[in-house]
Amino acid sequence: MAAGRQVKRVTIAVAGGVVLLVGVALLVLPGPGLLLVLAGLLILANEFPAVERYIDPIQDRAMKAAEESVSSPLRIAGSVLAGLALIAAGVIEGLRLFPWLPLPGWSTGSSLILSGIVLFALLGWSYRRVSARRRR
Repeated sequence: MAAGRQVKRVTIAVAGGVVLLVGVALLVLPGPGLLLVLAGLLILANEFPAVERYIDPIQDRAMKAAEESVSSPLRIAGSVLAGLALIAAGVIEGLRLFPWLPLPGWSTGSSLILSGIVLFALLGWSYRRVSARRRR
């Protein structure tokens, strides 16, 4: 039983740590950085209760950022354009239209396309959340 518990603890630590590190990287790269930081902290908090104290401040900032992203038609349009640009860049990378670009190919292209899709999903979620709050 103790070995199984240790394996679970290490697995959660690795998974939470990876999600957290990807979220930190996405704070400066295109993508949902704060939301992934929050997800990583939530995963880690399952096994490490001391992490829970960081969840509320990050959750507040992530929700505020999500609401701000749909606060005006201009911001929505900018987000949609950014998502389309990510998808277009992914297709360009995948098709190797500019082979002199760093890391051409579908490995890079698919991650850019996935980032664009995640952006659209989060934009839709944020819009529904803010719309529901305004109706109340």
